[in-house]
Amino acid sequence: MLNNIGLPGLLLIAVVVLVLFGRGKISSLMGEVGKGITSFKKGVADGSKDDEPDTTATTSTAADPALADGTAARDVTPEAAKKDKV
Repeated sequence: MLNNIGLPGLLLIAVVVLVLFGRGKISSLMGEVGKGITSFKKGVADGSKDDEPDTTATTSTAADPALADGTAARDVTPEAAKKDKV
């Protein structure tokens, strides 16, 4: 059904959309689509940078529960919950 639209059909659809929404609304919509695509590409590039292993970070072990900023991990479990576990 949609395989035989052709160029005249697409031009007719474009004219109808232009008449219904106006040039300003379509222009702002396309600008937002462009910003979204740019933001998506930037996010993908930042995500691939995050996937690379960081050689400067220290790895913590079970014997030394240190956080990445060098501070020690601490137990923040409420006292009531600790009593229930025992």
